[in-house]
Amino acid sequence: MKKIIFSILTFALLSATGGMAQFIDDAPVDGLFADNEMVNKAPIPYPSIRKADVMWSKRIWREIDFRQKFNQKFYYPIDPQQQWKSFITVVMDALKEGEITAYDISNTDELLVPLTYNEIIARETFEDHKVMRRPYPPYEEYDTVIYTTFQPSSVKRLRIKEDWYFDRQRSQMMVRILALSPVMIKERNGEEITSPMFWISYPEARNLFAHSLVFNDYNSAMRLSYDEIFQKRLFDSYIYKEQNVYDRRISEYATGVDALLESERIKNQMQRFEEDLWEY
Repeated sequence: MKKIIFSILTFALLSATGGMAQFIDDAPVDGLFADNEMVNKAPIPYPSIRKADVMWSKRIWREIDFRQKFNQKFYYPIDPQQQWKSFITVVMDALKEGEITAYDISNTDELLVPLTYNEIIARETFEDHKVMRRPYPPYEEYDTVIYTTFQPSSVKRLRIKEDWYFDRQRSQMMVRILALSPVMIKERNGEEITSPMFWISYPEARNLFAHSLVFNDYNSAMRLSYDEIFQKRLFDSYIYKEQNVYDRRISEYATGVDALLESERIKNQMQRFEEDLWEY
């Protein structure tokens, strides 16, 4: 009797497993055609550069706000789908797999101290001791610990460190991105507080970005990669620091509208430098 029951259960289990496999194999195509292949894009090649051809250069730090409409492609989707992930999800998954290296935030923004994925998560995990009151008699108070873990949706800005230079061989102003830093936005006492997480080397992460797709507002059939977004400058940003003798940010000597005007002044100054070279 036991052998018969065991045989029946085994047959039922195999039937269920086979039915599940059949269901997965026969899943409907979600789109115009089946597109299950891996993204096979290569990074956009860098133009060659020689030290002798660089007649002028300046280091610039700028910030991308994901909440701006033109930059929302960095923030969404919240839940990954069809090889489509938000920027921070792509970066954190790569850090977890060891594909790229994160570096600690320093005063000079240099990539010196490596960080592991577990160290980054541990930094963003907090415990808060609170006194709670039970909602039923005798309504006594008790201590509890509330843990706050890392939430990718709290990353709403991205800082970029880049070098602008004039290439004498091409007679053209060019730019080379050096590093990226995700920035979390935290609320304390009703105010927004920025909290940079880490730096990553952009040249090291280019292969990762070339294989990561971004939503295209104008044509879903021509999907872009994060590498194309950065190389083609398909983002809106503002300058928050330029290389200077005091090594200070704009926010240290200007605030509000004055800070925005100073950011525009730095951008226009670089544009005028290139234009003035061609005046006769």
